[in-house]
Amino acid sequence: MRTTEYLVFAMFILTGIVSLTVAIFNFEWFFQSPKTATFVCWFGRNGARIFYGLLGGMLIAAGVLFSLCGYSS
Repeated sequence: MRTTEYLVFAMFILTGIVSLTVAIFNFEWFFQSPKTATFVCWFGRNGARIFYGLLGGMLIAAGVLFSLCGYSS
């Protein structure tokens, strides 16, 4: 695999870690952001935390699986 592919996989994992972290620790600055207001409005604050926690887990899993198994285009 090329270096750019590893960078993309690392970005998946880092984005997933951030998403999972804000969901676990319930950061006020994140959930009052205008970009997350839609999900907070739809699901409520706890529902948005669950959504971002699941999203983070899926991004981490995708990054790890793609980096271990490879990705062929």
